[in-house]
Amino acid sequence: MTQTLMHSKRIFSMGQLKQRFLLEQAQTDQFFTEWHENLPELTEAERVALDKIYPRYLRHREQGELSEGTIQLLLVSPLLELAGFYDEPFFVTTEPAVEIEVEDQDEVLRGRIDTLVVQENFWVLVVESKRSINFSAALPQAIAYMMANPCPDRPVYGMATDGDLFMFIKLQDQNPAQYDFSEPISLFVARRNRLWDVLQILKGLAGRLKG
Repeated sequence: MTQTLMHSKRIFSMGQLKQRFLLEQAQTDQFFTEWHENLPELTEAERVALDKIYPRYLRHREQGELSEGTIQLLLVSPLLELAGFYDEPFFVTTEPAVEIEVEDQDEVLRGRIDTLVVQENFWVLVVESKRSINFSAALPQAIAYMMANPCPDRPVYGMATDGDLFMFIKLQDQNPAQYDFSEPISLFVARRNRLWDVLQILKGLAGRLKG
């Protein structure tokens, strides 16, 4: 009998993820250069918009922990819009049910994705924004969602965020599948608006995925 597991309750570490999937972390920096090489410049209008979004987020954040929905409204949705993910050729579907089947095991993992950007039924960006679990747990959770990519010959990208911290992910099915992370981008560390960096990466990925 197939055992059904609630994905969001069971995948909380990379060890758990690797027990269920044929998966390994890339051993070369050249695997995921998209997050820091040849990034597009921001327009003046984009910089002005981000300089409005950033202090707005900090003002709300100073009142305490923010809910997942509030982070979506304050950060994730504006960033996706500025990066062009709400326009052609992309379509956005919010919280669809996602089923991930594990080969060679009598088990099905089921979970939900916070935000999914779809281009002609191709998963191009997965966004996690969860404060109900710690950030380190969001990363394997995001990769598990990305494993359901219906186009294994092309890489799929993700962005995990808890609002304060952003990290990008690349996954490529290469038998075994390989993944890697960007460096974390913290909104609280640098004395400048790090949302500029986040938007540059998102715009770069959008350009690649359009091609």
